[in-house]
Amino acid sequence: MNNDDHDSSLPDGLDLRALSAFVDGELPPHERAAIEALLAQNPQAAARVAAWRAQKAALRALCGAPQPFERSVHDERGERGERDGGPSFIVVRRGAPWWQRAGLAACWLALGAGLALALGPLAPRLTGGAWNGIGGQPMNFAQRADIAYAVYTPEQRHPVEVAASEEAHLIGWLSKRLNRPLSVPSLQEYGYSLVGGRLLPGEAGPAAQFMYENRNGARLTLYITGISRDETAFRLFRDGNRRTFYWVSDGMGYALSGPIAEGKLRSIAVDVCSALGGKPEAWQ
Repeated sequence: MNNDDHDSSLPDGLDLRALSAFVDGELPPHERAAIEALLAQNPQAAARVAAWRAQKAALRALCGAPQPFERSVHDERGERGERDGGPSFIVVRRGAPWWQRAGLAACWLALGAGLALALGPLAPRLTGGAWNGIGGQPMNFAQRADIAYAVYTPEQRHPVEVAASEEAHLIGWLSKRLNRPLSVPSLQEYGYSLVGGRLLPGEAGPAAQFMYENRNGARLTLYITGISRDETAFRLFRDGNRRTFYWVSDGMGYALSGPIAEGKLRSIAVDVCSALGGKPEAWQ
């Protein structure tokens, strides 16, 4: 191992190269299991891995790469959450020439189209009922909410545009920009306090992001935007260790994102939905 691959903040058995290969899914099963065991005992290294995955998801989304598969709430399984943390650096690897990438993309596009035609009628059976629209992909605002979480929660000095100390101004400003009266539900009973919020570009207009934080520095975000599509499902979108529960109510799309266990995040999302005038009891 090169000296450049060593970091004194990492425990024995972990180095930067191994973590990078772990995040990229390049390790054999036995090595991956060993690193997962070490990460479970080292929150600092686990937070670093979570941050790299967040960066990777944001870069993949910005480059138009396929998003991870979506599951319905009814297929949820409780999983251990991980705390978010700030990245140390981004690992960049030399890519293939553009003409190779273009040819490979064309091959995958043709293959995907063929599979879609062949397997489309069987999709509900193959996915356990989680098929939701073309390709089983989540609604666009849920993807945007996940990306916004990945981009802004690692920020320490500027995570929001308007701080919670100016909550009245924050709500008034974002309500005016979204042309809809907004409110910020309290998450104090779950140990999360409001950090503040910001204005973001949505799919067809402005969107708002409210950020919460607990004593350990873990963060949740609530993403709100106008949406024309009528949706009655309460659904889950996953990417790495991040989960996003999202729903539509009265012409508005809502998405609660965070790196905590699905069961806990779902409970919070149900309360948030109810506090904002939704009817989550219809989706249980």
